[in-house]
Amino acid sequence: MTRKEDPRTIRTQEMLKNAALTLLNDGLSINQLSVQKVTQTALLNRTTFYLHYQDIEGLIAQLTQEILQELTDKIEALIQVQDIDEKKQLVQLLDYLYTQRHHLLILFQLDQFENHLFQLLKKLIEIRRHNIKSTKKTYVDSQIKTASIVGVIMWWLKNGLHLSSDYIAEQIHLMYKA
Repeated sequence: MTRKEDPRTIRTQEMLKNAALTLLNDGLSINQLSVQKVTQTALLNRTTFYLHYQDIEGLIAQLTQEILQELTDKIEALIQVQDIDEKKQLVQLLDYLYTQRHHLLILFQLDQFENHLFQLLKKLIEIRRHNIKSTKKTYVDSQIKTASIVGVIMWWLKNGLHLSSDYIAEQIHLMYKA
């Protein structure tokens, strides 16, 4: 029997996570976050924080895990869609990334984010390319394609938001038309 979580616990954790995100969006780096800053922003006390998290790293770990899981779910859903072409699939992914850009830009501070995005996109590329038989050439090919797509996406989210997701998808599609 699974235990239902108390709505007050969920609400308090959301307040703490939102406070951390607010501080990060306001320009603090992850290293500058503190329990005191988060609780002041959330209008909660430190004791409440420690009822839910062991330390600030615990809060960041949970927040990171939730954002990465949401990203994973979105890309996994796109992998399953077979009735749209690759370009439309890429546009949908870019549109999603655009809407989540504030959270993702925060995660760019963490090494694990880029690696996670790389693994998800590599899986998407390999499935879409039907790379069932893996050879040294196809391995390198998918690695290079994935690395360049991750690089383009990260550049776009950091510096190129004046360009539409359609435009970026078209440029990526043109690079890898084969």
